[in-house]
Amino acid sequence: MTDIALIVLGSSVAAVIAIAIGVMIPALAMGKAISSALESLARQPESESSIMRTLFIGLAMIESLAIYCLVIILIVLFKNPLLEYIVK
Repeated sequence: MTDIALIVLGSSVAAVIAIAIGVMIPALAMGKAISSALESLARQPESESSIMRTLFIGLAMIESLAIYCLVIILIVLFKNPLLEYIVK
């Protein structure tokens, strides 16, 4: 197997592992945030607007972590910086 094939294979395996972890952790955090928000709404229904506003801001922050992970993985897959050293 050539050096380029090994680097591409390693990058692909690392990308699969990274996207699995990078999506799983924010998904668990979103589930916990939604569960806590619903529990808070059940206890104090009159504060719905402030709880929902805070929930949506928090969910957007959590989702941005998964999007950043996706962007970095796409950069590694399609513009791999290690390939430039091997080709030279």
